[in-house]
Amino acid sequence: MNALVIAAHPDDEVLGCGGTIARLTNEAKNVYVAILGEGITSRFNKREQVDESALEKLRNNSKRVSEFMGVKELFVYDLPDNRFDTIPLLDIIKIIETIIDKVKPSTIFTHHYGDLNIDHSIIHRATLIATRPLAGHSVKKVYAYEVPSSTEWAFGQFSTRFRANVFIDIGATLEKKIEAMEIYESEVRLFPHPRSPEALRALAKRWGAAVGFNAAEAFELIREMK
Repeated sequence: MNALVIAAHPDDEVLGCGGTIARLTNEAKNVYVAILGEGITSRFNKREQVDESALEKLRNNSKRVSEFMGVKELFVYDLPDNRFDTIPLLDIIKIIETIIDKVKPSTIFTHHYGDLNIDHSIIHRATLIATRPLAGHSVKKVYAYEVPSSTEWAFGQFSTRFRANVFIDIGATLEKKIEAMEIYESEVRLFPHPRSPEALRALAKRWGAAVGFNAAEAFELIREMK
């Protein structure tokens, strides 16, 4: 099994499916991660105002997280944070297609379309286009994941809302997810923020309780071909 996690920003891969990544790598599955955006320039009025050392630190933290999680290969790009709507959609699709051609994943985890964050919804659309079910295409399953502080903050106002229908047991890897998130020190927040360790544990426990696990990550199955 080759799995590809497509994320808009550094930390989305951990927030959305960090426990699943750790579980798959523990099971000797090949997991690849693609992070398309640089992550923090939207915090400034102009992109060029960002401290380049802060960007470099965030990139290095992405590498540290991937190594810690046992990811086979990390692909990093520098699309402008929260400005993906200024990039031609075709350019984003081409990036994803190039990665798919290289790693030939059978399973893809990507953002949900109904997220509050514009970059997330664009990544979802680009992923679906890049994985059109043509004859001979490697991708057989596409899952959408939720990102705390983005998916739920849309309050279901953007169609379609996140509808969890696949649950992966991360009871054995939840704490590794929390540790991985803490490597992204600039992105962690204090409780009750959804990106706090306490909130991430609570979310995993909530989904676990829904399906009889100690902890789980929830996904929406977008497409499966058998």
